[in-house]
Amino acid sequence: MSRDRAVKTSASRPASTRQGAEAGEKPEAAVKPASKKEERPESGVLTEEDLKRSPAAQYMSPEQLEFFRNRLLEMQKELHEKADVTSEHLREHEVEPDPTDQATIEEEYALELRARDRERKLLKKIDEALRRIEEGTYGWCEETGEPIGILRLLARPTATLTIEAQGRRELKQKMYGD
Repeated sequence: MSRDRAVKTSASRPASTRQGAEAGEKPEAAVKPASKKEERPESGVLTEEDLKRSPAAQYMSPEQLEFFRNRLLEMQKELHEKADVTSEHLREHEVEPDPTDQATIEEEYALELRARDRERKLLKKIDEALRRIEEGTYGWCEETGEPIGILRLLARPTATLTIEAQGRRELKQKMYGD
């Protein structure tokens, strides 16, 4: 049983039965969730710390690709859930009799829709990144063919360029426009 499931299971039991397997264990320890760094996923699955310590020779190994696939799928799931919440929220819209209140509500909806539009674009990038994982090109710069780097991919899993190539592209766009 995974640690997360054990924590959830023990948290759902009455306080009198949450004492734990060891005698004298405090109830707080049984229900305290583990921090992200303490959690250890199923065997064979890398953690972020494992990725950071990986030697360069293991760059984009099957385990690393699986880590990023899982991270991208989780991001995708969260974005879809936000979109569902937004859709439901917009359907609940009521007309306010006060024009100022109505304008405030409409401005909030406009901001929310802009955020969802950015997320829709991110969903396209996630789909492209998942496709690159399947093709075996994930983690490699589209412009130079060099490794993008684990730290950059952890910060931005949809990255397609190294930091240097991205800098050159941004400079070029600034100088010549889009």
